[in-house]
Amino acid sequence: MFLIPDDFFSRAIIAGIGFTLVAGPLGCFVIWQRLAYLGEAMAHSALLGIALAIVLDINLMVGVFSICLFIAFMLSRVNSDSFLSGDSVLGIMSHSTLAIGLVLISFMYWIRVDVLDFLFGNIISVTWLEIAMIYMASAVALGVIVFKWRAMIGLTVDEQIAAAEGLQPNQTRILLMILLAGTIAIAMKIVGIILTVALLIIPAATARQVAKTPEQMAMFAVAFGSASVVGGMFMSLEFDTPPGPSIVVFALLLFLSMATAMLMRRRSQEGV
Repeated sequence: MFLIPDDFFSRAIIAGIGFTLVAGPLGCFVIWQRLAYLGEAMAHSALLGIALAIVLDINLMVGVFSICLFIAFMLSRVNSDSFLSGDSVLGIMSHSTLAIGLVLISFMYWIRVDVLDFLFGNIISVTWLEIAMIYMASAVALGVIVFKWRAMIGLTVDEQIAAAEGLQPNQTRILLMILLAGTIAIAMKIVGIILTVALLIIPAATARQVAKTPEQMAMFAVAFGSASVVGGMFMSLEFDTPPGPSIVVFALLLFLSMATAMLMRRRSQEGV
């Protein structure tokens, strides 16, 4: 009978792959709809969610998900009514919520909080219960993406056409924000708040270079994300580097190698 090794390295890889199952397709929509800066603002606000979760004595993932969702709705409302440009509002909210979270945690003298684990992840400490939560959340999110795939693609291509076809773009946008908030909550343990958006974007950007259809891009993004987790963990083990940043660095190496290969291929075809 096949048994999964019960050690921190195996648990870390299993948890990371579970995250990439939803991060891959969702990262594609982040790229297509240019939501990277919004994702970063939501990710930075996660530290505020952690601080509030500690104060209210609730699950950290629930706290992060709630505050990320609240910030997303606040940003969408402010962007429509604000005299500032959208990127300015995102920049203010992104860094302000991160700073407020750090300040609140610094006041919590009654509890020991390792801020670095929240900022850059601590995947090697993941438990089987947390792995189960990651896979359940990923399965639900992936099911929603598959079920609403046509509506999400319609929103990406043309919002007016999507509305004319009855695909409800406004509801789809809200659903996308909910999925992004949930993914950030999951990623907190894997790569931390600071690097979450990187693991969403880089595998999807790598997949974009080789995929011919949106479906292919989503599947390739999952594959490249999983390869980044495995490669990054072995890199961390070999060179004694932090696991979370190592995963992102390996994802970057995949992107650069794929981009170089595609560039050389294009030049060779032009030469012919």
